[in-house]
Amino acid sequence: MSEEDSAPAAEPPPPSPAAPALVWEHRRHRVRGLDLHVRSTGTGTPTVFLHGGGPGCSSWTDFAPVVDALAPGRRLVLVDLPQYGDSDKPPIEGPLFGFHAAHVRGLLDTLGLARADFVCQSLGGGVALRLAADSPGSVGGLVITGSRPTARPAPEAGDARGPRLREDYYGGEGPTHAKMRRLIARYEWNDPAGIPEETVAERYRNSVDPGALALGTATEARGAAEDLGPDLARVTSPVLLLWGEHDAFAGLGYARHLLGLLADARLEVVPGTAHHPQEERPAEYAGRVAAFLASLPGREPHRGAHSPAAPSTPTAPSTPTVPSVPSASAAPIPGGN
Repeated sequence: MSEEDSAPAAEPPPPSPAAPALVWEHRRHRVRGLDLHVRSTGTGTPTVFLHGGGPGCSSWTDFAPVVDALAPGRRLVLVDLPQYGDSDKPPIEGPLFGFHAAHVRGLLDTLGLARADFVCQSLGGGVALRLAADSPGSVGGLVITGSRPTARPAPEAGDARGPRLREDYYGGEGPTHAKMRRLIARYEWNDPAGIPEETVAERYRNSVDPGALALGTATEARGAAEDLGPDLARVTSPVLLLWGEHDAFAGLGYARHLLGLLADARLEVVPGTAHHPQEERPAEYAGRVAAFLASLPGREPHRGAHSPAAPSTPTAPSTPTVPSVPSASAAPIPGGN
């Protein structure tokens, strides 16, 4: 019998004190002629969450599973970008990322935030990178998941595309609860059995808002595709690329390519997840985000009742591995998911 087998059983640790429920403030802020819905809570380091571009997405639907763990020591600011959630839904003229970044920059000014960390999904990551390139002083640490902000390398034949997904969802008989569940299962989660019913319901509710229905499959109303490749060298903020292992929109090969374009970046992979790892494995995702932001110069770990445990086996910074780039021109997936 080994020493491990013969050792007496350890006493179970005392239960952690129950974390008080977060108290959220909901407000609509007038920014550059549009009303933007913002959900916020807490005090401390401003941390802005920007969601993906799929039907029915909002920062709450994309990040609700991780906010409790990331709350200690932070002012959490969950933003519904124009055309999403409970924000205004106008047609967008001009470049997609630039339009949204200008509104996020205006929102920071309205909220009195000179600088903030950002945690972003897909479309939101492209918006934050645009902001970091144009206004580097306003972006602290930057966490990006599943974003595809450059035209090259071109998407592969089997990759998911935002416009095609919206055509499938809004076409035919139109949006239904069942179609929303199929969309999330096919494109965003690796294990569909874990999809919460409340997520499906909230995404469906958002997707059939009159403004969302009016946009429907009108890709041209969502802004012009924008290639940030030439601008990423101007991004000086530390970046964590936190990727799902089986992302259908931007695979690990693309993530490594993006890593090679950024001056101060690392890539970590959440195994067994797809395009929304923060929803499939929220504890691991939040732990990695918290560890990264705490590692930035001048930062200290925020510990408290909501705090996540650090990942037991953090991934070391990845060595940039840039795949061969096709010679054919391509555009980024508008909005992603």
